[in-house]
Amino acid sequence: MLQPQSFATHTLIQHPRGAAITRILCAAIQAVEPGTAVRRFVQREGDALVIDGREYPLDQVGRIRILGLGKAALAMTLPLADLLSDRSPRGLLIPKQTPVHAPGGFDLQPGGHPVPDGNSLRAGEKALELAGGLNENDLLICLISGGGSALMSAPQPGVSLADLRGLTSALLACGARIDEINTLRRHLDRLKGGGLARLAAPANVVSLILSDVVGNPLEAIASGPTAPDPSSRADALGVLEKYDLTGNTPQAILDILKTAPETPKPGDGLFKRVQNVIVGSNALAAEAALSQARSEGFHPQRLGNDWQGEAREVARELSQRLIQSPLPRPFCLIAGGETTVTLRGNGLGGRNQELALAAVRELAGLRDALLIPLATDGEDGPTDAAGAVVSAESLQRGLDLGLSPEAFLQNNDAYPYFSALDDLLKPGPTGTNVNDLTFCFGL
Repeated sequence: MLQPQSFATHTLIQHPRGAAITRILCAAIQAVEPGTAVRRFVQREGDALVIDGREYPLDQVGRIRILGLGKAALAMTLPLADLLSDRSPRGLLIPKQTPVHAPGGFDLQPGGHPVPDGNSLRAGEKALELAGGLNENDLLICLISGGGSALMSAPQPGVSLADLRGLTSALLACGARIDEINTLRRHLDRLKGGGLARLAAPANVVSLILSDVVGNPLEAIASGPTAPDPSSRADALGVLEKYDLTGNTPQAILDILKTAPETPKPGDGLFKRVQNVIVGSNALAAEAALSQARSEGFHPQRLGNDWQGEAREVARELSQRLIQSPLPRPFCLIAGGETTVTLRGNGLGGRNQELALAAVRELAGLRDALLIPLATDGEDGPTDAAGAVVSAESLQRGLDLGLSPEAFLQNNDAYPYFSALDDLLKPGPTGTNVNDLTFCFGL
């Protein structure tokens, strides 16, 4: 289990309130531990499975199939497999990393992330097989968490893996929001945008969802495999036009977006037999951190869970919120969401580290202030860090080492900057994923 000391850095170890701060960070993650989240909404009452108040009499259920998809696939699946052990359910796990153990009767196929790869295609084929051929007495239970869009892929006919990889990389590089990326994914994949629910029909389908998307829109989480899709092919084309990518997009993708059948929409009768339940979210993690901060003697305030946009711009705004906060000290401001990064260089980092680096100059010399962006999955970008700690001393400590934050920011190179300061947060993979949280402390 994650411990507060997992978040220790140079600044937090040295600071008198550092231990309290690490407990606040830890509380946020523990509140959205996937197994706990599932058990909160699923109970076994005799020969009935009760999911968020809806009863499924098991004596009337034929086959039970379980699909665990995303970074928290295993942790979400284990409590459900335990509840249904007497029914010997078959299942498929599609995680990011290969777990040491998987439940009996479950196939295991890790996928690629953040860009789909050959393993993602194999995962997609296995998901098609798992959900295909079910009848009205059968039950498909999906456990969905962050990363699912890339980990499982079943492209529309004519669209190649290279096409998908190129498009995903281009969208990430130009700073497209995750909801915009998923709009395209839903229209280019047979399983996304309600495709899995359509494939499983007429079976009953239940999805327990750990949300990693701002606002928790069902269609955006893992690209909504069991949710109606409110977007159209025209919306997907509009994303390409917005980022001036149409001319560089493979013709096969453009053809699909112009001619393929639409995804199932809200109001479609298909979804009368589908139950989608949000079991964990960014707001839940923020609320737990807020409660822990209060118990530690801080004056806490939530700044909302819809922070989006360029990481360096959000850094400036949150820094100003910290500087101008009227709360009595010590205080803790908590902002949730998911920023983006427009790549300008070839450095190493992630959106949380970039946000932290952009705040270094903003907080320089501000007495008793800390800004801490945190990826709740423990992995920020292609690194082993979840974020970084910025203090009033970060700028001068870096300059003493010959490090200019502007130079590193220009190259999107936050990781080595904070590594030199020993202020990278490295809790390791947390097994959950509900977007990012930024903590602003006035001490």
